[in-house]
Formats: sequence, C-alpha cells, structure tokens
Amino acid sequence: MPKVMLIEDNANVFSLLLMLLEFEGYEVVHWEGGEQVEEVLSLIRQEQPSLVLLDVNLRHLSGFEILHALRKDPGLKDTRVLMASGMDLTYRSRQEGADGFITKPFVPDELIQTIQETIG
Repeated sequence: MPKVMLIEDNANVFSLLLMLLEFEGYEVVHWEGGEQVEEVLSLIRQEQPSLVLLDVNLRHLSGFEILHALRKDPGLKDTRVLMASGMDLTYRSRQEGADGFITKPFVPDELIQTIQETIG
C-alpha cells in the first residue's frame, strides 16, 4: 500500500484528504505542524512516503522552502512531491523541482489520478 504524507495545515482540507486517500487504499501520514524545515525533513526521513502532497502556503513555512530543502538532501532528493495551491503554480512548481502540481479545491478523481501518475 503506497504511503502519502500530507503537509497541509488546514484541518478541514486535511480531513477530506485523509478520508479520500484512505478510501482509495493509501496509507496516510500527517505533518503535525511546526516552524522548522528540518522538522519536516526529519518526519519524511522517518516515514519514507511514496509521495508528499505539499501545500504551497503553510502558516509558518513555505512549501517551496521545504521542496528546496528536500531536493538538496541526498537521502531525500528523489522523494516524489506533488505541490498544491489555490493558485495555478504548475510552471513554478515544476521549475523548482516538484514532480507535479494540483490546484485546490481538489476534484477527487483528478487528485487520485495525479497521485497515481506521480507515484508511477
């Protein structure tokens, strides 16, 4: 069963994603918040997810900051990352090293298809 890590600080969005992904058979792990990029990287190292679904706009961190740190870390640089935002940041996400991008609000079928394509 593929594991998806949700890096999302909106509790409502997280709850909906959790239900959808678990219904589709994914194991879901969640970043509980924090203000340090290293905390996020540590959790990713510990959980070894198949994919990180990473919100661009977090309260205390930038999703792009986390993405940059991931891509610089030799042990994590190959982690699959799908960026998400309410604005279309597809081009920027690809330019900065993400494997894909999806616009919020999520269309469930589109999200699942994009996750499947990103995981490979």
